[in-house]
Amino acid sequence: MTTLGIIGSGHIGSNVARAAVAAGYDVLISNSRGPDTLGDLVAELGPRATAVHARDAALKGDLVLVAVPLGKIDQLPLEQLRGKVVMDANNYYPQRDGRIAALDANRKTTSELLQDLLPASHVVKAFNSIYARQIPADTAPAGSPVRRAIPIASNHPEATHLVASFLDTIGYDAHDMGPLAESWRVERDTPTYGVPTTAAEYEEILPGVERVQQV
Repeated sequence: MTTLGIIGSGHIGSNVARAAVAAGYDVLISNSRGPDTLGDLVAELGPRATAVHARDAALKGDLVLVAVPLGKIDQLPLEQLRGKVVMDANNYYPQRDGRIAALDANRKTTSELLQDLLPASHVVKAFNSIYARQIPADTAPAGSPVRRAIPIASNHPEATHLVASFLDTIGYDAHDMGPLAESWRVERDTPTYGVPTTAAEYEEILPGVERVQQV
């Protein structure tokens, strides 16, 4: 895997891009306003980064990050995401996204909603529990006893493996939470949200986390 496609150039998307280019990946980054609006960001990221339309980030990325608001996921390039491993960085903010009954009733997680929308893709929850500014700042070499972990979840083991490898390359351990249905354990307002946490600490903490109502 050499190319990361990013759909959404906000805080999460741009900071994942910074970490990825620093680790040697090529990055195709997009937003809803078009490539011409990404000149400053691409200039900062350097020659490994290219501004593209969302459909091209999806089609040409070996791995794709979706970092758009939950209420906008129906605007994703669905056809170009077929067969792709898609990282989902979303959290549910009702005041931004509107009330979503399946989430309010804890029947679904945000990543399950995305997987339902993308039945031919392999969705992996990632980067939703870390503050954007921490993404390029908190990387550490493999084997460091205090290396931060990024919790991930997926219904597809091979996709989990690919994302774990990507995380290792950019400077993070991965903590596998299991299927997407378990990803609520690291949503906002949970104990480890935004808190630097090692893989061993996740193993200890997450089983005792209680599900909270998103407001």
